[in-house]
Amino acid sequence: MALVGLVRVSTKKQETSRQHDALDPLCVKVFEEKVSGKLDVDARPGLREAIVYMRGGDMLTVQEVDRLGRNLLEGLIVLTDLFERGIAVKVLEGIAAGEHTERSLILDLALALAEDRRRDIVRKTRNGLEAARKRGKVGGRPRVIDDDKRTVVLARREKGESIREIAAATGVSVGAVHGVISEHERLAKAEA
Repeated sequence: MALVGLVRVSTKKQETSRQHDALDPLCVKVFEEKVSGKLDVDARPGLREAIVYMRGGDMLTVQEVDRLGRNLLEGLIVLTDLFERGIAVKVLEGIAAGEHTERSLILDLALALAEDRRRDIVRKTRNGLEAARKRGKVGGRPRVIDDDKRTVVLARREKGESIREIAAATGVSVGAVHGVISEHERLAKAEA
């Protein structure tokens, strides 16, 4: 019996190192995917590859049970699919830590708690952003184009320069230049 690892995050920007730190020393091979957990087993490349790689008696290993799905329903669907294929699951951390060959109350509870924790994080983040906005603070990256650069971008566009030429001359991205021009045109239409 070998342990085959699965690392999953939802977006390409998220880090996987914490999961790899837990799985790499234990597993013969670790598969990684940066996709939403909302996809079924066959639409998840890392999970599909892990299943194809596995031999009889191997165990799919995840750091926490919520790596199998983003919420309770999705996690249950994936677990049910895996168990129907005869694939056992090993969970390293959390209340569902241990080896599982079939659905159980503890797995269902762990997925439900993970979904509740995720929902709570989203709610707290929204509340924090709203509170900051009320105090006049706006989160996110600082704007690349200040009022002076905006004036230069619009003046160069008025002269007939392309977006690429303006971007090269001002040292900002094509997307930023396009955003300034689009916003200016939208405001001009609104005023007309």
